Amino acid sequence: MGYSLKDFKISIPDELIAQFPSEERHGSKLLILNADTGLIQDDHFFNIASFLTSRDCVVYNDAKVINARMYGNKVLTGGEKGGHVEILLTRMIDAHNWQCLIQPARRVRKGSSITLDGETELQVLHCLGEGAFSIRFSRAVSYNDLQKLGEIPLPKYIKRKPLKIDGDRYQTVYSRQYGAVASPTAGLHFTDDIIQDLTKGGTRFVPITLHVDWGTFKPVRENDYRNHEIHREQYEISESSADAINQSRREGRRIVCVGTTSVRAIESAADWQGTVKATYGETNLYIYPGYIFKTVEAMITNFHMPDSTLILLVSAFADKKYIEKAYRHAVAKRYRFFSYGDAMFIYRGQ
Repeated sequence: MGYSLKDFKISIPDELIAQFPSEERHGSKLLILNADTGLIQDDHFFNIASFLTSRDCVVYNDAKVINARMYGNKVLTGGEKGGHVEILLTRMIDAHNWQCLIQPARRVRKGSSITLDGETELQVLHCLGEGAFSIRFSRAVSYNDLQKLGEIPLPKYIKRKPLKIDGDRYQTVYSRQYGAVASPTAGLHFTDDIIQDLTKGGTRFVPITLHVDWGTFKPVRENDYRNHEIHREQYEISESSADAINQSRREGRRIVCVGTTSVRAIESAADWQGTVKATYGETNLYIYPGYIFKTVEAMITNFHMPDSTLILLVSAFADKKYIEKAYRHAVAKRYRFFSYGDAMFIYRGQ
């Protein structure tokens, strides 16, 4: 068995990379994949209730995306504006201090000042490597302040500027906890009506929070993907959510995760018996083929970039050959890919 992503026979034509959300949240296509047999079905997300049951426990990520991308200019010695820079906030330390990525990184160094809107400046405190910096704003900057200072940080493969529609459609309908710099996109397909109908039918919905970080988009470059250094992300599982998941397992309910972020969170918090513990902290759990899942029995996910850790995660849940088969099928059927693309439901069992 090889350990290179070059061994994965997955190729996504550029024209299939979704540049806009579907007309309706639940209107996306849905590919259903049996992780044990490789059986594939085609459907639409508005029929997701056909594949979930009253005995399921659906775990979802309620993280909310912040307007993390900003643009500014370096302040020169005389006070005039210098070179243009792009800033992507990645983590709030406190209202003044943040971590971020700055491009081009060569334009800034420790002590550099950057002006944003003529009123707000920031100073670079430390270089953290790989284009990452710690910064201090000249005034307190809250998540709400970013609504004016920043914009929704659409992934770079979406080749356009953010529009008003993105403020709504790049958030899930159940987003609550500000802090993510990328959307937990598998949840973008859910509507309030779908959730209400499933809940009335007996399906249990349980929230967790994992703040998706910039490292989600960091490609795997190592020849042996096991040597890749995965990003750390902040997550929280409350006492009530841990209790609900554990009770569901005792009741024989199937644990269905919405998105790879939910998978990472509950697998990080689970012991070897699958019991999930209430947790607040960080995870750098790296899931790739050979990983033994302790809790997750099915997942709803989007289609992922072929050079990402996310393709490795789904290939750990279903056999690599079945994931390759599913992606080839999706390309042939003209599915839409990545953040604003279509969805997959991957399950185990006959």
